[in-house]
Amino acid sequence: MKRKKHDDQPTRYWFMAAYVLPAAMMLSLVFFGCKTEVEQEEWRPLFNGKDLDGWDIKISGYGLNDNFGNTFRVEDGLLKISYDEYEEFGNRFGHIFFNEPFSHYKLRVEYRFVGEQVAGGPGWAFRNNGIMFHSQPAESMELDQDFPVSVEAQLLGGDGENERPNGSVCTPGTTVEIDGVRIYDHCTSSGSKTFHGDQWVNFELVVFGDSLVHHIIEGDTVMTYGNLQLEDSGLPLGAGYIALQAESHPTEFRSIEIQIINP
Repeated sequence: MKRKKHDDQPTRYWFMAAYVLPAAMMLSLVFFGCKTEVEQEEWRPLFNGKDLDGWDIKISGYGLNDNFGNTFRVEDGLLKISYDEYEEFGNRFGHIFFNEPFSHYKLRVEYRFVGEQVAGGPGWAFRNNGIMFHSQPAESMELDQDFPVSVEAQLLGGDGENERPNGSVCTPGTTVEIDGVRIYDHCTSSGSKTFHGDQWVNFELVVFGDSLVHHIIEGDTVMTYGNLQLEDSGLPLGAGYIALQAESHPTEFRSIEIQIINP
């Protein structure tokens, strides 16, 4: 995914929530924090395998929840990103957002790339998807905004021949630190192996507010970074929404689950 300049006006209220929300969550734990150890360890499905209940759709050039071309759909118990109703991609970058913000958590997904990239999709988007987290909400995006301000745990598939590491980090409108160095490059490659073909891949994202993030693929930690910030203001980015991408290559998800971490 390429970096694109974002107007801060439509997302101003979200910027405030991004660093106020973690404190509010901690207060809620004080007043309502009577969960048991067992309850804290339970995984909660975000995708119910039946429909898109709880999710909002935003495709560039279209209004909120205008699901152009039936891009996001549920079939055979899978959440699918599909392009069989497109004639060509037309820069219709899309995202599907779970409609609840999170701060400290583990997220695990099982996904795979399938089929051929839609005509007109950019070369870099071949077998490319991503988990956008600490994102602005779907309703705050501008009509023609391609990507939400967020941090991206990138999902990449191989072409059958060349090395293409999976689980890299990208930063649309944000920055992170790796080994104590502030990173301004849009994407930083992980140390993951390449996953070729249409195989299912298990990806786990471990997020501790704005302080620390791990990318784990098939049990192997391939990327660690921290000190998440908004690029323009330098404010800490400690919470936000989770979204999956539609960048022109068909993708399927068969499980999306979250486990809240007590901060």
